[in-house]
Amino acid sequence: MVKRLRYCVNGEWKESTTTTYMPVTNSSNGEVMAEAPCCTVEEVSSAVQAAAGAFPAWAGTPVTKRSRLMFDFRAKLEAHIEELTLLVSMELGKNLDEARGDIIKAIEVVELASAVPVTMQGDSLMNVSEGFDTVMYREPVGVFAGIVPFNFPAMIPFGWMIPLCVATGNTFVLKASSQTPQTAIRALELFYEAGLPKGVVSLVTCSRKEAGLLLEHPSVRGISYVGSTSVGRHIYATAAAHGKRVQVLGEAKNHGLVLRDANLEMAARTVINSCFGCAGMRCMALPVIVVENKVASEFVSLLVRFAKERKVGCAYDPQTELGPVVSAEHKKAVLDWIDIGVKEGARLALDGRNVVVPGFEGGFFVGPTIFDHVAPEMRVGNEEIFGPVVCVKRVDDFEEGLTLMNASPYANGSCIFTESGMYAREFSKRTNAGMVGINVGIPVPISVFPFSGHKNSFLGDLHVMGRDGLAFYTEAKSVTSRWFGAARAREKLSTWEGTITRTK
Repeated sequence: MVKRLRYCVNGEWKESTTTTYMPVTNSSNGEVMAEAPCCTVEEVSSAVQAAAGAFPAWAGTPVTKRSRLMFDFRAKLEAHIEELTLLVSMELGKNLDEARGDIIKAIEVVELASAVPVTMQGDSLMNVSEGFDTVMYREPVGVFAGIVPFNFPAMIPFGWMIPLCVATGNTFVLKASSQTPQTAIRALELFYEAGLPKGVVSLVTCSRKEAGLLLEHPSVRGISYVGSTSVGRHIYATAAAHGKRVQVLGEAKNHGLVLRDANLEMAARTVINSCFGCAGMRCMALPVIVVENKVASEFVSLLVRFAKERKVGCAYDPQTELGPVVSAEHKKAVLDWIDIGVKEGARLALDGRNVVVPGFEGGFFVGPTIFDHVAPEMRVGNEEIFGPVVCVKRVDDFEEGLTLMNASPYANGSCIFTESGMYAREFSKRTNAGMVGINVGIPVPISVFPFSGHKNSFLGDLHVMGRDGLAFYTEAKSVTSRWFGAARAREKLSTWEGTITRTK
């Protein structure tokens, strides 16, 4: 049976009036497991209206109560972590460990949001001028909307966006991914079970056309988006033109630099985990490796050897290390990129185009693929593929490698593998990327720090998570006060002290 999904407005799950439904597939066998509604403009508008209606009461709810709700939500997520893990694995294609990690990263930010009575505190200064005191408060802003991709159906909406937004007193409308909506739907059900008031969070699935309403609706105060840079530019320009706060997390083409003094086996295993984990469908993958010529051939041999060891299979088989990509369309796009690399003249050291998983022939599998001798001008080494494909670029030394890396228009993350403290320090200072790894292949910070991509990987002023995330969902209000009664009290005190002195 193919399940027809609903959308959520004002805490109620509703059947859409649409005639258009979008298939949600089991990535391991290719079968349609559910259908997501393409909600109408009126239904999307009703979600915004519900969020706007719920905002005054929720903003006025004591911060300690909002904090306790986040604790209760965390408990719900923990109790249902295996159920959510299986959902992610089935509809997206991550192996079970990777899918579980998706949920754990969401829980991590919910924990940060639980500390909002401390993190939302403002500043104060007494006697800024004679008799004047100033206090700065952080207040909620209003309705926010989130437009999310398919690749982290738990972490991105229920980690990067909703927890800090809701904990600080705002309301939220989520445009969930139509390819992987079931994880978000189940997480929101758990949030309401934890005690979330009606209307504080709504969820819709729709096309770009209907989602465009969120960019222009006067009740929406801010937009958070994760996806392609080209779409992100449109969202940023449109939403900003309508006076909204915007944060856009775009594409990436992260580079890693392997120096001749590196522990090559450790570096190769780290790169394999980074670039082939989640089938390469993550913006912190490491799809380009820049290697010093002196060790390049040895390093490529290690990459090929370790890549061949990874078990490709059904995502929810506990033995699987590399699962499928999300859809037939995405599989075709990745295969087309491999063809482009071959035509451009890159040497195919490992070809994953013809992998077949017995019993799951309908699944969207792409095996680990490695290109060597990728020239700087080749598209395959410069544009985001979002699949299990790694490109090796050879250089003579550190300076040439760093220059090549910094030439990329994207700057989400970058890594260096070396035993030299000098080169590690120079790399940290001079790389353009916002998240840097030293002998670390996935330099994603914990939630108390911002996810700080640079250049074309991010548009906006405030990043997700950390203090940036808190600032994005709040606005400062400075209150300066002067109490005339205090001056009179001092006069009375002076008179009283004088009387006591004369009496003595």
